[in-house]
Amino acid sequence: MTRFVAIGDSFTEGLGDTLPDGTERGWADLVASGLAAGQSETVQYANLAIRGRLLQAIVEEQLETALSLSPAPTLLSLNGGGNDMMRPGGDMSRLVKLTERALRRCADAGVRVVLLSGADPSARLPFGSVMHRRGEELTSAVAEMVKDHDLTFVDVFNDVEIRRAGYWSPDRLHLNSAGHRRVAGLVLTALGHATEAHVIDAGPEERGGVLTEARYYREHVLPWINRRLRGHSSGDDRTGKYLDWTPVKVAA
Repeated sequence: MTRFVAIGDSFTEGLGDTLPDGTERGWADLVASGLAAGQSETVQYANLAIRGRLLQAIVEEQLETALSLSPAPTLLSLNGGGNDMMRPGGDMSRLVKLTERALRRCADAGVRVVLLSGADPSARLPFGSVMHRRGEELTSAVAEMVKDHDLTFVDVFNDVEIRRAGYWSPDRLHLNSAGHRRVAGLVLTALGHATEAHVIDAGPEERGGVLTEARYYREHVLPWINRRLRGHSSGDDRTGKYLDWTPVKVAA
């Protein structure tokens, strides 16, 4: 039986793929369902990801919690570093070292790893060029490093399709439901399950303008800056959404 645990930040928590009851689904939930369907058996699933988390906390806290689950996981997904990239003076070499430490820890524990680079939101973000440069640096270094590890690497950062506006939430930082569906398809395909990555219709071009940008800064950018100035995180006082094994059954 597959026991799949996901660790990370808002990308893995599923922020932006909001269900009618207000809960967040996301690509990891969809992967768990896809694994159950592909294997025709129930999959045990846990998701410890918390929005706003830096990579060090993911590696030092979430990873150890994931590996201590009983029974032990057979598959673990790891993504992180996006929040680090938005901090001044982000050190990508440090993130590479943290990632390698996590991979060695999983190898020692005998757990198969799916390592993901996050999707690239930089084209429509303030100071996006800085994030893009850091993302390129981190993704390239990790891609080179994983050659020495027995794992599955899913390079979402260099997926050009998902950079289109139609895959992103109004905050331009988190994927929407279509974006999470696409990531799930990429992951399931990499794991050997015949699943096409979701592609949206072309649709009309995004309409911008001064009023649109002013609303975006008021509703999304300024609240983020205020949290940073106060030393707060969107994930303060939150826990992962599935802290123990949760059965994901084959859909009827």
